[in-house]
Amino acid sequence: MAKEAKKDEAAANGNGAGPTLSVLAQYVKDLSFESPGAPNSLRAREKSPGINIGVNVNANPISDTEFDVVLSLTAKASFEKDVLFNVELVYGGVFSIQHFPQEHMLPILFIECPRLLFPFARQIIAESTRNGGFPPLMLDPIDFAQMFQQKMAEDQARAKVQVS
Repeated sequence: MAKEAKKDEAAANGNGAGPTLSVLAQYVKDLSFESPGAPNSLRAREKSPGINIGVNVNANPISDTEFDVVLSLTAKASFEKDVLFNVELVYGGVFSIQHFPQEHMLPILFIECPRLLFPFARQIIAESTRNGGFPPLMLDPIDFAQMFQQKMAEDQARAKVQVS
């Protein structure tokens, strides 16, 4: 009886197969680390530097079922007027996404895929800053669902302004 229920569920999803999300490849597209004031920027300070973090996610179809999702992270540390370091990472993944309803595709591409990429990108940022002579920069977890909802709200507000 349980097998029949699974068959019915799979048939309802189309083609007799359940939804799947697979990571086919991960790659560093671009990585840059700069410490323009080194070695002076490496000296100990009484106060912690200010660190600005930037995050962006883009997705592009490769085929009907494969997508390239790119997570861009930037981190710039500065103390007073001096830039201590600036690190930029563009980290991508190729994902196979099959048998999901169309209305789930954007959340999968902009929430789930970057969520899977983030731990690897975080490690690369930490190693880059450590290799640059600074303590490893351990980025806090990112709420990609909140980022996605905020972006959708901004797009809707922008669309209303253009229609008016």
